[in-house]
Amino acid sequence: MQIIEVTGYAVRSAVITMRRRGTPLEFVIFPMLHVASPTFYSQIRLRLRECDLIVMEGIRGRSVAVSALTLAYRFAPRRRRNGLQEQRDELLLSEGAEVIHPDVTGAEASADLKTLPRGMYVMLMVTAPVMGLVFALRGPRAFLDEDLEVEDLPSTLRAEMAADDPVIHAITDRRDQRLLDALGEIHTERGDEPIRVAIVYGAGHVPAIVSGLRNRYGYRPREAEWVTVLIPA
Repeated sequence: MQIIEVTGYAVRSAVITMRRRGTPLEFVIFPMLHVASPTFYSQIRLRLRECDLIVMEGIRGRSVAVSALTLAYRFAPRRRRNGLQEQRDELLLSEGAEVIHPDVTGAEASADLKTLPRGMYVMLMVTAPVMGLVFALRGPRAFLDEDLEVEDLPSTLRAEMAADDPVIHAITDRRDQRLLDALGEIHTERGDEPIRVAIVYGAGHVPAIVSGLRNRYGYRPREAEWVTVLIPA
């Protein structure tokens, strides 16, 4: 399944609707990039208004390791000429939206990162800020460079191959499990309601979400809509 499409013209994200036969509830997955054009976030905001419940990514509490890692996508929006924004809740959520955050705490995320071999962990902490500077200097064109890789900014191929990457395992395994457990509770408690449940998570989490909803609860992708993330100059 194609999640993020990267071409010489644009970067696009596939909003995926999953349904289960005999169940009126539907899950709508919004694969997010944490740095994008303002138009992308406004388009997602409009679509989220049509959802009854929003399940949103967001590590709770501070973590030095997580803050260092996310520098990679916090630098780029600081150069105005890049025309990019960092993802923030206020860009996506309307007043009164029903939102839950089943994500891990900062302490849990740090503990997971520290399960990596020490050399790999140190390298990750050192290279993340460097990658952020590269994004800031190159702007949107950096999204099209196959040699660049930042968590939650994967090409489709990277997302599909992530199962073999120990760094991706450390970053996502516990978080994906926590999310799928929360989605299971929603399915159990509200599966007979005709509601739309939005799942707003980074694109790197989407393969696990799709397979988990399919294998655990029988939901299948039924619709997909492309939303433009950015058009590099």
